[in-house]
Amino acid sequence: MTSRRIFLKNTITTAAGVGLVSALSGSMLSCSPNDKINVGLIGCNGMGFADLTAFLGNPEVECIALCDIDESVLARRAADVEKLRGKKPPHLYKDWRKLIDNKDVDVVIIGTPDHWHCLIMVAACEAGKDVYCEKPIGNSIEECNIMVKAAQRYKRIVQVGQWQRSDPHWASAVDFIRSGKLGKIRLVRVFSYQGWCPSIPVVANEPVPQGVDYDMWLGPATQRPFNRNRFHFTFRWFWDYAGGLMTDWGVHLLDYALYGMDVTTPKSIMAMGGKYGYPTDACETPDSLQTIYEFDGFNVMWDHAIGINDGAYGRNHGLGFVGENGTLVIDRNGWEVIPEIVNKQKRMEAVALQPGLNLGLENHVKNHLDCIKHHSHKLNASVEIGAHIAKFSHLGNIAYRSGKKLVWDGTKFTNDVDANRYLVPHYRAPWELPKV
Repeated sequence: MTSRRIFLKNTITTAAGVGLVSALSGSMLSCSPNDKINVGLIGCNGMGFADLTAFLGNPEVECIALCDIDESVLARRAADVEKLRGKKPPHLYKDWRKLIDNKDVDVVIIGTPDHWHCLIMVAACEAGKDVYCEKPIGNSIEECNIMVKAAQRYKRIVQVGQWQRSDPHWASAVDFIRSGKLGKIRLVRVFSYQGWCPSIPVVANEPVPQGVDYDMWLGPATQRPFNRNRFHFTFRWFWDYAGGLMTDWGVHLLDYALYGMDVTTPKSIMAMGGKYGYPTDACETPDSLQTIYEFDGFNVMWDHAIGINDGAYGRNHGLGFVGENGTLVIDRNGWEVIPEIVNKQKRMEAVALQPGLNLGLENHVKNHLDCIKHHSHKLNASVEIGAHIAKFSHLGNIAYRSGKKLVWDGTKFTNDVDANRYLVPHYRAPWELPKV
């Protein structure tokens, strides 16, 4: 069963792993399919390099710039690109603003921690670049709103890294769900149990590693002493920079709960959880969480856990669309239908596993490049799609942090004014929330 860890391991093994931001300038809006598209990557670890590798799988793409605040990562990824393409990128930066100022960069790939996405994406759009931005697109609800405005105002082609939108078996599952064969759907069960993800022990603060621009890594986040737990991959377990599994996996899986049910805004949200598995470790985000989103006639239930794998239906991640006649279960490996049996009578026939092709990321990048070449906005995961599901996931975290059942009108909480303080982030000077 494919997990995020296995996916990352495979992509990094294949391409030696980096994070890339690619962008296309206004001068190429009418380019022919054979014209070169110059990409630049900002944030060169993890999914950033997996994204760049997928871009470089297309002959028209050239990587001309890399940016990372860690010199050791930057040097390693430059060597990785050389292995892939036979030459190093000509431009290496530690300040992302210099990459965006490079007029030869057409597409920016954003592979940074979540708290940087908004500032970088808005600046890239303003500079006339197209953008591929890792998910979740923003680290707060207001950042998501701003990013949508920026893409629309500057007419940029922005794809969000929710590559399941480009994996064919997810689309075929949605067709089956909407066929009505499952009968009335009462519940969409969405789960992510990540046994590979270990507890993070508390460690002391320490000097900033040599070659790391730590102030630039923090950016708009709160000033704190350097601690390795907050750095690189494990940044996602701290509220300053991310939203834990709720936003990390939630944007992939909850997206299909909404898409499959053809709904958008919940009536209310409530969440319960905490650090049940590892109460004394260093993480701030909960290792166990259940969130209920209320809609008319059904609920969406999010359930996550770190350190254990037994989610539901014998899977560690996925969705179950629970209908009167049967349940459609889907994950990254494929989908199937389990019939409902009542009084020894099956209410529908089973549907055997319909396997996935594991081509999501490859197809996703091709879709982005096709839209860039033809100046089309028929993106599989547009900025609007990415922003909507990121906000939906953030609602779950806000309900957890507030400890209350919240009523949401699409822009604010109407029953708890205090919870609205989580909607807009506070940036550390001199950084300011972009104005579009």
